[in-house]
Amino acid sequence: MFDNLSDKLNNIFKKLKGHGKLTERNIEEGLKEVRMALLEADVNYKVVKKFIIEVKERALGQEVMASLTPGHQIIKIVNDELTKLMGNTHSDLNLSGTKPASIMLVGLQGSGKTTTAGKLALLLRKQGKNPYLVPADVYRPAAIDQLETIGKQLSIPVFSSNTQMDPVQICREAMLSAQKAGHDILLLDTAGRLHVDEKLMDELCRIKKTVHPSDILFVADAMTGQDAVNVAKSFNSSLDIGGVVLTKMDGDARGGAALSIKAVTDKPIKFIGVGEKLSDIEPFHPERMSSRILGMGDVLTFIEKAQSVVDNKKAIELERKLRESTFTLNDFREQMVQVRKMGSISDLVSMIPGFNNKKQLKHLKVDDNEFARVEAIINSMTPAERTKYTIINGSRRKRIARGSGTSVQDVNRLIKNYAQVMKMIKKINKGGIRGMDRGMLPF
Repeated sequence: MFDNLSDKLNNIFKKLKGHGKLTERNIEEGLKEVRMALLEADVNYKVVKKFIIEVKERALGQEVMASLTPGHQIIKIVNDELTKLMGNTHSDLNLSGTKPASIMLVGLQGSGKTTTAGKLALLLRKQGKNPYLVPADVYRPAAIDQLETIGKQLSIPVFSSNTQMDPVQICREAMLSAQKAGHDILLLDTAGRLHVDEKLMDELCRIKKTVHPSDILFVADAMTGQDAVNVAKSFNSSLDIGGVVLTKMDGDARGGAALSIKAVTDKPIKFIGVGEKLSDIEPFHPERMSSRILGMGDVLTFIEKAQSVVDNKKAIELERKLRESTFTLNDFREQMVQVRKMGSISDLVSMIPGFNNKKQLKHLKVDDNEFARVEAIINSMTPAERTKYTIINGSRRKRIARGSGTSVQDVNRLIKNYAQVMKMIKKINKGGIRGMDRGMLPF
């Protein structure tokens, strides 16, 4: 989402660092370009004005002028101010108040409330909670069916409602049902409209008064930019929302909503939707997002994603197999499946410092489909072939290629790469890195 902004900011900082010694004049010229970059990214103009004033005050102060590395100090200041702009630290869900706690999802039609309800339910269950999905949108065709389908997919209970019921009645009865069934969190999927209207707000206010939700989350489509900020302001003035969920953050919008919404509403972004899968939701960390925008990567999120999919017992077993050089194609496939669970390779690589934009990823030729091809090839092998690849002769290779929908060349390439890896592992186990031939090093 922030590719264009990242490119522009990095070019501006490159120019500033090239000056060696910074003066008031070239700082002002650089900040003028920063202002334009932010406005082009659809950031609210009042927010941009305040941001530039604060960066300028610090940039012209002693912390930059007296610094041995003034260019780097400017980047640090912009990073600090961007983080502050988006809320400084992560804000979690408010689950205090009445039990079971209830989270009310509000927003315009098409913003992604129903899918977000499912994503949050899955996330909360992973945290040891017992969520209950409540379809309270009786106006949109198939809204109730959609949430029931998501509930079945996740094996998470859904309150039984229908289009003849009043939304306030649905929420009240769902609260009683959740108490009896022992659920600790309700996720209320409320109705939206194509635009804000008095009838919608009145209904939402009545639900709030009846249920007393622990948290109210405004769900906004990040692709709508400043429109999302203006709508958030309207919802906040009527409902006093507790936070924001920005959906479609994996899209190619300019990112203005993410950089403006906290400053305009004074309410934090709590979560972001980063894909279409129900597992594609992340807690929003302002400092990490700022780091990504400035091309510094996001190592902490990368580590968290890895920890969420890695099985400790399997990791210990893998270590043993690598040490004993008994790592088979079965193990290789298993590791690949775990990596794919973390998300797309492009997204993972973009979290590594220095690889923050699509131009750099293009040079790396990252192809997520390659994993699917390799997995299909291994799946087409017999158990014996996966355990002992040396038995795979010409006729077997043809059969494997036909079964996986790939070519014999694809099968040959996989076997060749795997053989080289195994050779390298044996060399390392035998004499460490020094025992390896220079040509065997993977760089």
